[in-house]
Amino acid sequence: MTNSRLRDKVALVTGASSGIGEATAESLAAEGASVVLAARRTDRLESLRQRLEEKGAQVLAVTLDVADERSCTEAVAATVDRFGRLDVLVNNAGVMLLGPIHQADTSDWTRMVNTNLLGSMFMAHAALPHLLDTRGTIVQVSSVAGRVARSGSGGYNATKWGINAFCESLRQEVTERGVRVVLVEPGAVDTELREHITNEAAKQAIDQFVTQIRQLRSADIANAVVYAATQPEHVAVNEILIRPTDQAR
Repeated sequence: MTNSRLRDKVALVTGASSGIGEATAESLAAEGASVVLAARRTDRLESLRQRLEEKGAQVLAVTLDVADERSCTEAVAATVDRFGRLDVLVNNAGVMLLGPIHQADTSDWTRMVNTNLLGSMFMAHAALPHLLDTRGTIVQVSSVAGRVARSGSGGYNATKWGINAFCESLRQEVTERGVRVVLVEPGAVDTELREHITNEAAKQAIDQFVTQIRQLRSADIANAVVYAATQPEHVAVNEILIRPTDQAR
């Protein structure tokens, strides 16, 4: 690895099997961090682990279901067991299951609350004792949907607004103890996230929308994460809103 701004640091990235999580893990490793790749799809994690190790990175891959609190605790414990510390937690795992509130499949709501909101809370809770020890950083990948509510995305909006509120409360609790809490809110990013949408009308609507704009790339969000994580200790970048130039809201 050629860069060293995160040398001797350990970063745990959830949802690292694809998209923003994968790109973020690659970028953190390129800055010299030891990286823990965490997700449910272990076959993809293994492929990424091999690529990063070939470039000289120290890497651990762990199976993680963020909706399971015990799984979150075990992932953090595995990180500390392997590397002795935790400096950066990137809470990236999430699902986007859009659709109208009327006659919604409420199992979609349950899945989003458990994964997006509770999952990020469980991970922060498990990681916080170690981050307090290292005066580390929590990076929460949220969404512009945590700032702008739209028809057809009420359930998703609710989880992202909840994430944003939780992060601000956490920031106020820990900032004077040296832990930085960073909220990253992407607009439209070219990832597989929208492929999970079960409501056909909602899927068609967002597919049509993204064909009309130049979407962000996962690496764009990874760059924002690295920027926040590599600031001097006295600098806390609390919020980064990053949208495609072509996205008005």
